[in-house]
Amino acid sequence: MSFDENLQIKSFVNYKKAYQESLKNPEKFWDKVANHFIWKSKWNKTLTWDFKKPEVKWFEGGKLNITENCLDRHLEKQPNKDAIIWEPNDPNEESRHITYKQLYLKVCQFANVLKNNGIKKGDRVCIYMPMIPELTVAMLACARIGAIHSIVFAGFSSEAIASRINDATCKILITANNYYRGRKSVELKAICDQALKNTPSIETVIVYRRTVNPTPMKEGRDKFWFDELQKVPTQNEAEEMDSEDPLFILYTSGSTGKPKGMVHTTGGYLIGTAFSFQNVFQPSKNDIYWCSADIGWITGHSYIVYGPLAAGVTTVMFEGVPSYPDYNRFWEIIEKYKITQFYTAPTAIRALAKQSITHVEKHDLSSLKVLGSVGEPINEEAWHWFNDNIGKGNCPIVDTWWQTETGSIMISPLAGITATRPTFATLPLPGVQPALMNEDGKEIEFNNQKAEGILTIKAPWPAIARTVWGDHERYKNTYFSTYKGKYFTGDAAYRDASGNYRITGRVDDVIIVSGHNLGTAPIENAINEHEKVAESAIVGFPHEVKGKSLYAFVILYHEEDASEELKEEIKKQVANVIGPIAKPERIQFVPELPKTRSGKIMRRILRKIAAHKTDDLGDISTLENDDIVKKIIDKAILD
Repeated sequence: MSFDENLQIKSFVNYKKAYQESLKNPEKFWDKVANHFIWKSKWNKTLTWDFKKPEVKWFEGGKLNITENCLDRHLEKQPNKDAIIWEPNDPNEESRHITYKQLYLKVCQFANVLKNNGIKKGDRVCIYMPMIPELTVAMLACARIGAIHSIVFAGFSSEAIASRINDATCKILITANNYYRGRKSVELKAICDQALKNTPSIETVIVYRRTVNPTPMKEGRDKFWFDELQKVPTQNEAEEMDSEDPLFILYTSGSTGKPKGMVHTTGGYLIGTAFSFQNVFQPSKNDIYWCSADIGWITGHSYIVYGPLAAGVTTVMFEGVPSYPDYNRFWEIIEKYKITQFYTAPTAIRALAKQSITHVEKHDLSSLKVLGSVGEPINEEAWHWFNDNIGKGNCPIVDTWWQTETGSIMISPLAGITATRPTFATLPLPGVQPALMNEDGKEIEFNNQKAEGILTIKAPWPAIARTVWGDHERYKNTYFSTYKGKYFTGDAAYRDASGNYRITGRVDDVIIVSGHNLGTAPIENAINEHEKVAESAIVGFPHEVKGKSLYAFVILYHEEDASEELKEEIKKQVANVIGPIAKPERIQFVPELPKTRSGKIMRRILRKIAAHKTDDLGDISTLENDDIVKKIIDKAILD
């Protein structure tokens, strides 16, 4: 079996039919989907769940290995098809094309390396690598032998690595000596050596030599990747895994600082990511798909590696950044490989939109069929820029809503099948049952009226995370205690009369001002519509009269435009678009916003700055640009 389109919904009528079937009889619906994949033995019960405990089990008793579904099953019909195209940071360095057969052999061989170093089923393996094919090889090799991979983004600090290693008691660390990200040299091995001063569970470190730079190695612990390959064969039989066996742990930032290790399991995660990938992006056999995220995030796990490879398509990995060596880079890559589906973040879109349009116009982007947005709600200005300048009005934009915890896309257009609407994630995928909750904790029933409330999910879907590693009570308290019997997303949402959903911001970003609930996303959209504004972030701060008031952090296209007059213009625009109640009381012009490396604005830091509570900012190790915090604090608006 190779690429097939049998999982794809091909019309809106069929979408409605599939959605209704998934509500009426979810077991029957997901049985059909799961039967498209290779199982060593069939499951005996499709679904068991209880959100009170909470406990979810999919395809109980089923035995499989996810790598057989991502690699082995494609070998008969398309062994020489590119599985991965790798584009390096330096455009002058040679790219790499790795076929399904080649990737299969690399994964099998490195699986033997892990076994040769004492790793067995259930052991945890920490991976801290740049965006190179060996990162994919390492994670799939773990899955091949039943080890649980924990990937740490290669921009995190030594403290962040150590805390994750210790939380999961990883036995082995896989890393690279160093690499270049844009113009910046990142000494990965040196960062690891610092982290390993306090990680007693680590027995072995395997180092991939990404550059020719000298690499300090600790005798008895550190081993080079290529040296280890010489010791083992390329044949490896995939370990039989139970559907509910853990596949990986992925840490996500907690609002209180300590990261949560979300646990995803084998069978349900495979089915959820493969099904959603096929339907949201609607790939064809010869398509070249590119997600510009990093594999260190859930987007990379699900939609660079597992989803695309399970579907048998060609997936592109990019090591660099959109601004290096200049702002042509994304468009050059699309033109070079004739990319058909391009999935990126609103943060990247806004950054690219700030540049001269000549960067786009000099490249042929006619191969594009689908554009995608991920990571946060996309604002209207960025949506239209993406649609008009990149898609030329011919590419549906799939504005995807999902989370690390959900594992797979939950609400999104199906490209070319269901309608798109600017800033709306639109309709839920089959198997996803959203519900909006009002202030009294009651569900806002669908009655063809507009509704706004807290977004919850009423029933499990296959790729839902099963627990927080080592702390099921935290999992229960975080996701299942706010609304009994429902998964709490932490997001507020708006639903129009046609059933389309728009995410309006995190719940802690819904600010009550003088008794009015104000979502931050609509206010930010209104600010961003000003011709001089590139991006903004709204938070609440304490106010003696109103309870809370609004503080706007605003990035301008040109910093020299900053003035008190411009602040008044922005306030007037918000008043005109939303109403006087939504006008920010304070506006601070900033060069950047503090963001995680996945592009999300770290609003809890901005809230502390706005409230002048900067003595304890909590964990900022996940920030891409932690130096910006001090700059913002130094120029914060005082009472």
